[in-house]
Amino acid sequence: MRKLKLQMRISVDGYVATPDGNEDWSWYPDEKGWQLINELADSSDTLLLGRKMSEAFIPHFEGFKPEDNKYDFAQKMVNIPKVIFTKSLETSFGKNTTLAKGNLAEEIANLKKQEGKDILVYGGASFVASLIAGGHIDEFYLFVTPVLINKGLSIFNLLDKHQKLRLLSVTPLASGVVVLCYQLKNE
Repeated sequence: MRKLKLQMRISVDGYVATPDGNEDWSWYPDEKGWQLINELADSSDTLLLGRKMSEAFIPHFEGFKPEDNKYDFAQKMVNIPKVIFTKSLETSFGKNTTLAKGNLAEEIANLKKQEGKDILVYGGASFVASLIAGGHIDEFYLFVTPVLINKGLSIFNLLDKHQKLRLLSVTPLASGVVVLCYQLKNE
């Protein structure tokens, strides 16, 4: 069965964005950070996005020009099949996208049963919070950025029970970012 992996930048005090969704505090990856990001993307053949995140994510990556230094990565994001979870969109947009409009747990279970590489989710915050609360994330790749933002959007605010995690790895980066990788312990 395929695993659902979360890759997300997070502040030391546990936020993924300011209350208005701003991420101006977040880190720009160094060489080792890009290597980790690429490895995660390469280990996956499906990308999950919430509707709000998809509205910025898809045009951002589709807008890269061949002369841009991150064009190859952008093409990877354009070419990977993306599933947009939505209750409001009627039609899909962007390249290689489909909509998931059904029950979250059933949609995730069906995706995990499919053949292929793992599944990667980038966000947004409310969508990821629902995935975490439902126990759907198998591995967490948290890029902990050395900043305190005091208040903002949390991905842990919907939890109604404890979820135990097992540490898989800790990777410090020259920028001060620490990548924490955890696996959900199924008890």
